[in-house]
Amino acid sequence: MPTLFDPLTIRSITLRNRIGVSPMCQYSYTDGFSNDWQLVHLGARATGGAGLVIAEATAVEARGRITPYDVGIWDDAHIAPLKKVTAFIKSQGAMAGIQVAHAGRKACTDKPWSGGSPIPAGDGRFWQTVAPSALPYTSEHQTPHELTKKEINEIQSHFVSAAKRALDAGFEWLELHAAHGYLIHEFYSPLSNHRTDEYGGSFENRIRFMTEILAAIQTVWPKELPLTTRISGTDWSEGGWTVQESIELAKILKGMGVDLIDCSSGGNVADAKVPVGPGYQVPISEAVRHEASIATATVGMITAPQHADEIIRNGRADIVLLGREFLRDAYWPLHAAKTLGVEFKAPPQYLRAF
Repeated sequence: MPTLFDPLTIRSITLRNRIGVSPMCQYSYTDGFSNDWQLVHLGARATGGAGLVIAEATAVEARGRITPYDVGIWDDAHIAPLKKVTAFIKSQGAMAGIQVAHAGRKACTDKPWSGGSPIPAGDGRFWQTVAPSALPYTSEHQTPHELTKKEINEIQSHFVSAAKRALDAGFEWLELHAAHGYLIHEFYSPLSNHRTDEYGGSFENRIRFMTEILAAIQTVWPKELPLTTRISGTDWSEGGWTVQESIELAKILKGMGVDLIDCSSGGNVADAKVPVGPGYQVPISEAVRHEASIATATVGMITAPQHADEIIRNGRADIVLLGREFLRDAYWPLHAAKTLGVEFKAPPQYLRAF
């Protein structure tokens, strides 16, 4: 059976271990341009021993940003600074991944440490949000513009262009962000999609926006590189998206050539009752992995090396992604190796410390 520190091969790439840096928004950029903060933030985790480092939600168009301070990939000019990030990550032995995203109706908010509130009309940073239906996320959020079919197709083309730019920037792992109440999740969840056309109503119609994006991305993303997606395995809300629907979606995505499902949850309704606790999302990953026969990643309050190792050993996921714990400890893999009694060397510059 594999362990946390065993390598993992997907298509032509091999991760040195099963530990990944979960994409975590930093809200530290101007006009979508990557900068030294992202280089140091992600570079430190690569130096710290992660096998996979996934860059945060990267907007496929300017109005797809969560905040005006998000990183983006909607312009060719965004490629050059991202190349610096991927080059350093790879120089440290890690795999450079990117999460391409569109925030949909949850866009146009302030930084979390500035309150995170929706930016009001009249503020110079304001823009109109979009969604499958004209339903605001909360009463405080603006009512989004309901996308027309033409506009849907335009956004899908933005995802394709973003995938091509990601490849040009040196990323070798692509994750489509379809979770946390952002645009793609808004389409497949019946709580946020009240459309009556071919993009709404039935399960098949609600997942259409996503499956069409993935099919189009495959025209520009090389077959030898991993194509993955993050989903919200459940809305944690009555009448919402369910784990069983996630399993059915995963079966379809596997048939389309998707290599791995990154299993998260929630984010689409503000009043969801989420049973947060160590490993609370692992059962979602386990169900999808076994019932859809597809590789999965899991995330959510996983902090102890023994817990992460148990998840891999028992076949509950193929990769363990860490978020907040990596913010607290960029060198978590090196400390975990020592705890688990595994031989895993630090960079030569740091050997005296480890």
